[in-house]
Amino acid sequence: MIEDTQTPEILYQGDWLRLVKRGHWESCERTHAQGMAVIVIAVTPDDEVLFVEQYRVPLGAKTIEMPAGLVGDDHAHDTLEAAARREIVEETGWEAGKVEVLLIGPTSSGMSNERIAFVRARDLRKVGDGGGVGNEDITVHTVPRREAPAWLMRKYKEGYELDLKLWAGLWMIEHNPDGSRADEEPLIV
Repeated sequence: MIEDTQTPEILYQGDWLRLVKRGHWESCERTHAQGMAVIVIAVTPDDEVLFVEQYRVPLGAKTIEMPAGLVGDDHAHDTLEAAARREIVEETGWEAGKVEVLLIGPTSSGMSNERIAFVRARDLRKVGDGGGVGNEDITVHTVPRREAPAWLMRKYKEGYELDLKLWAGLWMIEHNPDGSRADEEPLIV
């Protein structure tokens, strides 16, 4: 096992990211937002899963994702719950009556220090159009839950990139990370 206690050598630092080297290992670090993001698992009162579509520059393609965003990027004392509440409204126009942090873990542990928290949103009510803020150009999709996997695969065949966390999110609509049913007492992180 290699355990690193070295101070990283900064190879490059931009406004949002830096490339570092520890020994022979190069990786990317966020320079803001607490190194943390949230992904919001949300189902409307009509049993429709909320998905967002947007163009992602690093991929050079449109993606299908669940609503998500950075924790603390513009809010110094942000929490996971506050970021999830903010992002779902900004991106989809739906407001959550209740949010539950389910699980926190790395997104790409061999390449980045970023971690993501899966957050389940409940008791949704429509409060706006969504679409993002600033220069975000987000399209909101509400898909009947029973049709969501097939809908995602149609989008894949159409050339969309699919965030692989979507399948974990779909599973966590009905389950807690420990396998218990979501309508039971959730696992608290």
